[in-house]
Amino acid sequence: MEAKDEQLILSFVDRDPELRRLHEEHVQLEKQLAQLNHKGFLNAEEEVERKRLQKVKLAGKDRMMEILSRYR
Repeated sequence: MEAKDEQLILSFVDRDPELRRLHEEHVQLEKQLAQLNHKGFLNAEEEVERKRLQKVKLAGKDRMMEILSRYR
């Protein structure tokens, strides 16, 4: 996520509960993905989980961008 988008999100999280929830989820998903990516090798189950987390994270980011478009 770009720094300017991150700053914009942080400026509106106090006013928009959905944006706050999505941002918190995004941060948590980044942490989970970082843990998986830190492993040298992923078994099939872990690879499927990594792909699932990436899709959920992307969907959340898309929704955050929709919300931010209202504030721009």
